[in-house]
Amino acid sequence: MGDMKRALIVIDVQESFRARPLWDRIANPHIAEPVNRLVRLARDNGDQVIWVLHTEPGSGGVFDPALGHVRLLEELEQPLPGEPVVHKTSHNAFTTTNLQQRLTEAGIGELWVCGIRTEQCVETTARVGSDLGYEVVFVADATTTDPIGDLGAEAIIERTKAVLRDRFARIATVAELAASEA
Repeated sequence: MGDMKRALIVIDVQESFRARPLWDRIANPHIAEPVNRLVRLARDNGDQVIWVLHTEPGSGGVFDPALGHVRLLEELEQPLPGEPVVHKTSHNAFTTTNLQQRLTEAGIGELWVCGIRTEQCVETTARVGSDLGYEVVFVADATTTDPIGDLGAEAIIERTKAVLRDRFARIATVAELAASEA
């Protein structure tokens, strides 16, 4: 596996979420910190970094590009030349983008996934990626989400890890990946 080319997919870590009133309920408002550590790790490894932004053109909401919130969180590392930024309109990062084509052209077989929200766009991307034949690593502590109904954010994250583990993805932390790459 060591020679398999990898990509880090950073999903929806964007100002749209901070523009919503729910931002103060998000599990980790400092999500940029673990994501930045992961981005630096991937770059140090020579892995491809791909940035994904969710967009709902014409919606008039926080995901409408016309409002200006569809951009990476300010405190995030910003894309370097050669790091694509793809815009999606579906929950997963594949269906409405050319992500799979990019990965295929680059010979990538393993994906590290992180971002907002754990159980929604990140989980859905992990599942689709797995079904498309990629080895997927779900970097749980570089994801975050907010509560849904009676379910707290931490419970949602634990549930996501449980349903993905050994079926769709390997579950890892940023620290574990850093240690294994050292």
